[in-house]
This record gives sequence, C-alpha cells and structure tokens, in this order.
Amino acid sequence: MAIDQALAELYPVEARPTLRFYRWRPACLSLGVAQRLERDVDLAACAALGIDVVRRQTGGRAILHDQEVTYSLVTAADDPLVQARSIVESYRTISAALCAGLVELGVMPELAPRPAVGSAKSAACFDLPSDYEITLNGRKLVGSAQARKRGVILQHGSLLLHADSEILVRVLRLPEDLSGAALAQRLIALDEALGWLPTFETVVAALVRGFEQTWQITLEPGELSPAEEARAAELVSERYANPAWTALR
Repeated sequence: MAIDQALAELYPVEARPTLRFYRWRPACLSLGVAQRLERDVDLAACAALGIDVVRRQTGGRAILHDQEVTYSLVTAADDPLVQARSIVESYRTISAALCAGLVELGVMPELAPRPAVGSAKSAACFDLPSDYEITLNGRKLVGSAQARKRGVILQHGSLLLHADSEILVRVLRLPEDLSGAALAQRLIALDEALGWLPTFETVVAALVRGFEQTWQITLEPGELSPAEEARAAELVSERYANPAWTALR
C-alpha cells in the first residue's frame, strides 16, 4: 500500500504511468480509506488466523487478500487511454482491459450494471458489484476501488484465484443473514470459473496481454525510482505499519 501511494504522490514529478501486479504474504485484510475498523472487522479473529490488517488509500469496502492477483494502476486523470472524465467512466475503460485479459484465460466475463440507488451493502467488497465491476453469471469476480488527488488516479483491484468465504465471514462483522454459503453465491474465483487453479504468473501474463490489446500499447517492466522507494519507506513507518493510523477513522 505504501508503494502504491508513493507512485501516486510522485506521479506529478516522475510522470510514469504504472500498472502493477502483486500478491500478499501473509494474508491481509485491506480496509477502504473511510471504512471503520472496529465496526467492520473482528481483530481477534484476524490475529488468530494470522491475517494482517491494513488501510488502503482507495475507497470501497474490505477485501481479504490471500489467493489472488492484486493490480494497481497509477496514471494522470486526463490520460486519454483511461478516458477518466468521471470515476465511473474510468472504471469502464479499465474493466474492459481486465476483461480482455480474462478472455485470454478462457473466461467470458461481464461488466456489472450500475447498482440501484439505495442497494444495501455489507462490510465485504465482494458482497455486491459496483459500477462496471467484473462479474461472471451475476457473481463478482473482480473488486476495484479508486482514489483521485492532484490530477492523479490510483485504482486498486483484486482478482480472486480461490475464495474461502467462511474465513471472510469470520474476520468481518457482516449482517446475520449473510452466511459463508450466502456470500459464496455472490462471488466467484478463477478456480471455480475455469475448473482449474491458474498460477499467479499465468494470470498476470494474460492481464498484461489484455491491457496491451485493448489500449494498443506495449507495457515494459519497470522498477521504482529512488524517490519512490524512499517515499514508500517513509509511508510504511508513518502509516501502513502503524496500527493506530489504521484504526483512525
């Protein structure tokens, strides 16, 4: 999370659009920037299961990062590839590229319609899809969230390789009627969609091809700049490794 924030903060100086793929060790529950920790998370359950807790810079609801591919995209809000005149429009264009990558894997995803006004949501991101999020047969496959500051977009997303809804129910404070079985019917992971468990590397390669084909670009491997590395290290100590900051909402 510190690296993603550093990339966004330094974009006005570095001017390097960055698409990043990563995974989490150990498993971690990430909260949306405005989400309330004590209301939505069972910290004792997280500790018992060895699950870390962190807060994102992006909005949305909690995501359990375990067997998944996480992406982040940092670019200018006026980047013509993203067509980001609005958050909803940028969701659509980014989701289109992700969908193209999923097709490469043999999945035929759909973009969720805009939810009805007043639709009830729980603390879990994968409870219900939001604007133009990616679904399969009505079940959520990719959860995404975005932040904008100083003309820069930071978007996070989680693509499930395997889902354990029972653990999600244990670590989040969800409505009583939202059992693990009920939640499992609202989300879907790639292993269920494909009938086999793809590797992290296989999925990332497919997503890269999806972005390149959809946006007609060539992505090049990159490294953090010295300034980005230094700022990320500062943010770890100031924020992301600080439980008091994580709880402060």
